[in-house]
Amino acid sequence: MTPAEALLVLTAGLGAGTVNTVVGSGSLLTFPVLLALGHPPVVANVSNTIGLTPGSIAGTLGYRRELAAQSARLLPLSAAAVLGGATGGLLLLGLPPGAFRAVVPVLVLLAAALMGVQPWLSARLRARRTTREAARAVVPAVVPASSAESPAASRAAGAGVGVALPAAVFAVSVYGGYFGAAQGVLLLALLAIVLDEDLNRLNGLKNLLQALVNLVAAVLFALTAEVAWLPVLLLALGSVVGGRVGAHVGRRVPAPILRTLVIVVGTVVGVVLLVT
Repeated sequence: MTPAEALLVLTAGLGAGTVNTVVGSGSLLTFPVLLALGHPPVVANVSNTIGLTPGSIAGTLGYRRELAAQSARLLPLSAAAVLGGATGGLLLLGLPPGAFRAVVPVLVLLAAALMGVQPWLSARLRARRTTREAARAVVPAVVPASSAESPAASRAAGAGVGVALPAAVFAVSVYGGYFGAAQGVLLLALLAIVLDEDLNRLNGLKNLLQALVNLVAAVLFALTAEVAWLPVLLLALGSVVGGRVGAHVGRRVPAPILRTLVIVVGTVVGVVLLVT
């Protein structure tokens, strides 16, 4: 790897950490770079997952307070994420490399499309939440306080999640362990639809689940797969730094600009992979 290529990978990792903090789907910046440097798709995907895992962990640590308030739901959802991430990783390693090459263009274009609809989806989720809160506000005040736990108390306690949500988290985590780009978008949308919870807490929960998926897949890949370790180290360094400064950059660079960059890169890469 030349110094210029190393700088490119480091910069991509920095950008991915920043983009993940602001809008998500930073893998659409790093994965194409690894492909452009000549790494086979599976090796690029494996190395990308390992390299961006430290940034995911760093992002999760910043939400410790929000996660502490959701203790009741952490165990079942975390278990689902770990099992799903391991399953997705095993699928990547067990299926023929040609199968991954065949689906990569579709996955990249899907991730870019998800980034495109994220603002619309977020607006719909906010409207749904506003409607629920308005309906709750007109509940007759004569209902005894002891007859039901208040929504605020339920949120503070981190109420349980049943069976359907862990199953859905498992499904998204399988995708995350297999490829990963835009898994954060999918997770946050899923959590916001199912849980009546503050979005800041949901973002913390999303970061934790995403970090667990990446971590279990990264450990599996590191032990059993071919890894491009120099790019991994550069991506790890860049993603951690990017994760730490992402909030500051996000205040200065409008999220739509970063989102547009990710969409353009993902679309171009997906189309190129389709026709080559």
